[in-house]
Amino acid sequence: MKKKDNKNHSFANILQKYRYNINSGDVIAGTIIHKESFGFLVNIGTQIAGYLPQEEIKIKFNTNDNDNYLFLINTTRDFFLMAKNTSSKQPILSIKRLEYIRAWKRIKQMYIEDIMVNLKIEYSNKGGIITYLENIQGFIPRSQIEIKIEKFTKTKYINCKILSINEQRNQLILSNKSAVFLLCKHKFKLGELSYGQIIVIKRYGLFLNIYGIKALLHKSEIKLSQTKHIESIFRIGEIVKVKIIHINNKRGQLSVSQRNLKLK
Repeated sequence: MKKKDNKNHSFANILQKYRYNINSGDVIAGTIIHKESFGFLVNIGTQIAGYLPQEEIKIKFNTNDNDNYLFLINTTRDFFLMAKNTSSKQPILSIKRLEYIRAWKRIKQMYIEDIMVNLKIEYSNKGGIITYLENIQGFIPRSQIEIKIEKFTKTKYINCKILSINEQRNQLILSNKSAVFLLCKHKFKLGELSYGQIIVIKRYGLFLNIYGIKALLHKSEIKLSQTKHIESIFRIGEIVKVKIIHINNKRGQLSVSQRNLKLK
């Protein structure tokens, strides 16, 4: 019996032996042992069992999620220690916070490596598209979408790359344009001469389709004698000769110019 007892030293005894105190922000191991009305009791080796509120189980809840989460009983895993109850000193635990920290760590790595991802479109409106990456909500602004939003439905997916991140504000901005740019078979070079088809005419310039990529020919980069009334000089579908003057791989943007070119 003594040998058996020695083999089964509790985590509490180990903590006491090494005088280790758990603090807010620690990641600790524990086993979910009991379901209460609004959460779970977790054995983390302390005299008072930890408490896992139900709202701290997942980052993103689905409509088909099991509200009882009884399948979690006897599950051993890591937890994030949020705080201790001021009166009872009971540790308040979270799985959601831990998943959140790890999700942002993976997202930051994707951002550094400039990885392209294929994500499901959850919602769309005139402003852009809502999607999720690592269960973190992301937004693709309309200005960063190459294809018309109206063509997408909730069942479709979209290629995109991370444009900007802000973990403190829980802000994740994505770009479809940069993914389309990456997938383009033609590799653009600065100074390259090319032909583009006019697809949009604005007062400030023209948007051209060059190898499936939208390029801006700003008014200031058009032949000077033509800049005053570009709406009346150019027409949709017209092919124009241009030179690549700026490439933004991150945003999937091209800028072109007609300056110093022999157009005819």
